[in-house]
Amino acid sequence: MSSIIIDRIAVDDGTLECSVRPSPDLERFFTDESFRTSYDTSIADVPEGVLAIPVLAQVCPVAWANGADVYVDEVDATFARALEDVKASLCEMHDFLEGGTLYARRTIEPEPEPSDESGLLFTGGVDSTCSYVRHREESPALVSIRGWTISPDPADDEKWDALRTRVADFADDHGCETEFVDSNMLSFLDHPMLLAHYKRYVDGGWYSSVGHGLGLLGLCAPAAYARGMEDLYVAATHWEGIDLEWGSRPDIDEHVRWAGTRCHHDAYELTRQERLDVIADYVRSEDPTLQLQTCNDQMAGNCGECEKCYRTAVGLRLSGLEPAEHGYPFSDADYPRLRRSLERGDWVLGQDERYMWADIRDRARRTEPATPAERTFFEWLEAADLDELISASAPPLSHRLLRAGARNAPTTVYNVAYPAWITAKAGLRRVRSDR
Repeated sequence: MSSIIIDRIAVDDGTLECSVRPSPDLERFFTDESFRTSYDTSIADVPEGVLAIPVLAQVCPVAWANGADVYVDEVDATFARALEDVKASLCEMHDFLEGGTLYARRTIEPEPEPSDESGLLFTGGVDSTCSYVRHREESPALVSIRGWTISPDPADDEKWDALRTRVADFADDHGCETEFVDSNMLSFLDHPMLLAHYKRYVDGGWYSSVGHGLGLLGLCAPAAYARGMEDLYVAATHWEGIDLEWGSRPDIDEHVRWAGTRCHHDAYELTRQERLDVIADYVRSEDPTLQLQTCNDQMAGNCGECEKCYRTAVGLRLSGLEPAEHGYPFSDADYPRLRRSLERGDWVLGQDERYMWADIRDRARRTEPATPAERTFFEWLEAADLDELISASAPPLSHRLLRAGARNAPTTVYNVAYPAWITAKAGLRRVRSDR
C-alpha cells in the first residue's frame, strides 16, 4: 500500500525539522533531506498538531497524486478538515489526482491567544502590493518565503538577502512587521521528478499547478499560531473568468485554515490591470515613490528586459504611471524590442501570460496611446494571435522526451541524467534570451 509517514517532529526555538518516510514506490519523489523550516518567531510553544501542518501541506498533494495514505502522530483538527476540502477541489481540477486518507493517532483543537493580527504573503510584486493597499488599515505582517522561486541553495543567498532587505524596508516605511520563512519544501521533495511525471498533465510546474496554494499557506501555520494571526491573505494571480489548472485559487486557498487562523484568496475579483489601477490610485494619493519588484531574472531591482518586466511596465503606463519612477527602466524604444521578443518566442510563456496580455489588450482598446510608439505597439497587439505567440514559446521536443524517459527510468539513472539536462536547459535559455 502506498504511504507517507511523518514520524519525527523536532523544534528548536524558531526552527522546525521532521523526518518523512515514503513507501518504496514513492521514494523517487523524495530526496534524502529531512523537511526543515525556520521562522523569525519562536514556535517552541506551538502544539505538535500545528507543527505538523507545514510538512503535511507539502506531502499530501504528492500522496493524492498516487492514491497514497499519510500517517502522522498528531494533527490540528481544523486543518485535517481543511485538507479534505482542499483535496476535493484539487481532485476536481486535476483528473490525474487519485486522493488518499490522512490518518492521525490524535487530533487536537487548541485555542491560541488571539491578537487581532493579520498576515499577507508578500514579495513586492503587483499582486501582493495590491493586496497590501487593500488591507493597509490592518497593518498586516508581511510574510516572505524562501524555498520556491528562491531556493535554499547557497547560490541563492544573494537573492534572498535582496528580498529580505526590500521587504524590511517596505515594512519600515509602511508601519508593518515582517515574518521571514526559510524552507527546503521543494528540495526535500524531488521536484524535477514530480515535474517529469506530471508536467504532461499541467500547464506549469508541479508546485505552480498543484501545490503552492496549500503549500505556502500551510508553511506559515506555526508562526501564524504563535503570533495569533486571525487572517492570512494570499494575493490572487488570476481573476474571475480564468479557468486554469492553478495551485492557488479561491476554491483551494479559501478552504485552508487551522486553529485560530483562516486564509483568504485576495483580489480575485480584479484583473491584473485593475490591480495596477488600485496601486496607481494609492501612488497618486499616498505613496508617490512606491517601487514594485516583479522581475523573473533578479531580485535586486528589475532587469527591465524579461517578459514580466516588460508586461508590468506596459501595464503601469496604461494605469497612468511612468514605469521608470516605479522600478522599471522603460521607454518608447522598448516597444519594438518587446514586439520582436514576443514574435520570435524568446520567453517560455503559458496560458496565464496569454490571459494577462489579453487583459492589457482590452485596456489598450479603451485608452488613448500617449505616444506614436505606443500606438504602433497596441495596433500590433490588437491584431496579434495570442495563441500563436504562446505556441511559439513552447519548450523543445527534446525537453518533453527527456521528461517522458525520466518517468520510467531507474532512480539511479535519473539522478545522473537529470542534472546534466538542467545544465543544458539553462544554457539554452540564456541563448534564447540573448537573441
